[in-house]
Amino acid sequence: MDSFEQEGNGAALESLPPPPPVPPDVVPIKAESDAKKIVRHPMARRGVGTKGQKVTILTNHFKVSVGSTDGHFYHYSVSLSYEDGRPVDGKGVGRKVIDRVHETYKNDLDGKNFAYDGEKSLFTIGPLPNNKLEFTVVLEDVAPTRNNGNASPDGQDSPNGRERKRLRRPYHSKTFKVEISYAAKIPMQAIQNALRGQESENSQEALRVLDIILRQHAAKQGCLLVRQSFFQDNQNNFTDIGGGVLGCRGFHSSFRATQGGLSLNIDVSTTMIIQPGPVVDFLLANQNARDPYSLDWNKAKRVLKNLRIKVSPSNQEYKITGLSEQLCKDQLFSMKQKNTKNENGEAETLEITIYDYFVNHRNIQLRYSADLPCINVGKPKRPTYIPIELCSLVSLQRYTKALSTFQRASLVEKSRQKPQERMNVLSNVLRTSNYGAEPMLKSCGVNINSNFTQVDGRILPAPRLRVGNGEDFFPRNGRWNFNNKKLVEPSRIERWAVVNFSAPRCDPNNIARDLIRCGEMKGIRIDPPFDIFNEMNQNRRLSPVVRVEKMFEQIQSKLPGAPQFLLCLLPDRKNSDLYGPWKRKNLSEYGIVTQCMAPARVNDQYLTNLLLKINAKLGGLNSMLTIEQTPSIPMISKVPTIILGMDVSHGSPGQSDVPSIAAVEILFLIIEFLLLPSIELIMEVIEA
Repeated sequence: MDSFEQEGNGAALESLPPPPPVPPDVVPIKAESDAKKIVRHPMARRGVGTKGQKVTILTNHFKVSVGSTDGHFYHYSVSLSYEDGRPVDGKGVGRKVIDRVHETYKNDLDGKNFAYDGEKSLFTIGPLPNNKLEFTVVLEDVAPTRNNGNASPDGQDSPNGRERKRLRRPYHSKTFKVEISYAAKIPMQAIQNALRGQESENSQEALRVLDIILRQHAAKQGCLLVRQSFFQDNQNNFTDIGGGVLGCRGFHSSFRATQGGLSLNIDVSTTMIIQPGPVVDFLLANQNARDPYSLDWNKAKRVLKNLRIKVSPSNQEYKITGLSEQLCKDQLFSMKQKNTKNENGEAETLEITIYDYFVNHRNIQLRYSADLPCINVGKPKRPTYIPIELCSLVSLQRYTKALSTFQRASLVEKSRQKPQERMNVLSNVLRTSNYGAEPMLKSCGVNINSNFTQVDGRILPAPRLRVGNGEDFFPRNGRWNFNNKKLVEPSRIERWAVVNFSAPRCDPNNIARDLIRCGEMKGIRIDPPFDIFNEMNQNRRLSPVVRVEKMFEQIQSKLPGAPQFLLCLLPDRKNSDLYGPWKRKNLSEYGIVTQCMAPARVNDQYLTNLLLKINAKLGGLNSMLTIEQTPSIPMISKVPTIILGMDVSHGSPGQSDVPSIAAVEILFLIIEFLLLPSIELIMEVIEA
């Protein structure tokens, strides 16, 4: 073993001989660091557009000027814990604690304002007095009284003296320990660098700080925060989309580095919230039930869990943990007697129902709670039961489950806005947000222009289409009308059938006859349907999945083989519960092409649009761009080209178990024969 391994680095260096002298005719070369700083520059434009009609466009960006860029944002890591060392994990608690730190220790913090993200990061302009600071703060909250079900929810007329003593002070204190540790500093100059195209990690971090300031500003105004979207508790922003769910309109707000400089991007945004108000009203809407006595309480228990309620008449706020196992009139708990003691000197207990306690001991009249379960706001082993009609859901609670087809259609319909209405909303948002009064934005010298940013745009001429018989035609007002036009490649339909879930709203025979007639006008030859399957009356009250199964039993019993396609007549337009199960059964299980329609206001124009979809699904070609029939396509026909198309689909809200699926399509345009070997090599690599 050599001396280096025996004695460590220092001993090894001392034992080495000195380096040889540098010859007089040799000029030393300065070593360069291998770590090269990556500077990203935006892609240079080749020029501006020249085609089409020039037009001025208003964008939902508001120009921002930054007065001070000499200082630094200081980034601090925040650690919150209770007095006993347990970490704080409740949402919303962090902001209250940091606000109390700012109020209590303002002088110790040199009067610095905070930009806090609500979790682990805090930013200031300029440094705090020390790199590590520790504070202790106390928050007072309304005490959620718990006494194995005995405690009175509004803190009045408690069953025993000890409880009365405790409830004389309606607030209880919680002590928090706060550690703020230096993490990094971000030069404000990075914002200006980003605007000059010298974008770096610091630039992104600096813009992130500005966005955190916006979030904090919205939080102080009592908004619901969903990333960079903010939603106010305003009835005018709510719209009922069914099932006890409201669409809540808010706005998105974030800073963006653009070619024109720094801008504030504001846009309308919509999220789903639980209908606030009496719990029973929400459950009736959610389950579409006639009265409280026909509710499915297992379903109610799942949907109510963890929602926040306010209890009457105390107006205290709680989180729902479950429901009572028995009805309010049957659910017993042990109430301690005030003046009766046993032989051990302890207060005796009386078994009493929740209903009897509230009606006879609290003098609170209950109209319908006796025959319904109670809301539990306690712990599983220490429940606190409250009659359901005394409970109201707090506003601005997000609904994160998947929407039904009806709810999605309703949300899209009610969220639609005309451009002028949208502009008025955004102008009002900027005015009411009052960003100019935000202390940290003022410290940065941020000034937001109240006018929409104007940019130049161009209206390009609509492309010319080629239809059947070599005929060209142009769109009018952005629309193509296929009336009196033949299709480029019409399909032939020989084996098909009609499935009618809509009877007796329509005559499927008339629809089949009119479809054949319109198909002939488009060049599609359609044979008469093999059969028309009408849903049996006794099946219409079944669930959508079972209705589809019953219909397929009819189809399989009569059709000799798989049809080319099935025309399905649905009872409701856009939002039928049958649509999903029907599509899944046809496409996923049997691979049968199907076309759904709602038989309301069926005319030739409607049937023509329907035939365009059917023809495309069956492999036909409705139309093509005129340019596709020319020998050369601009750009890509003159050089060897590979076109890649990429897309990612995500699960719908409330479907966290559905993975995101990425798809890549590769199209090779082989222009020269010499490219074939290299293309084949690429294909071998892809297959490998």
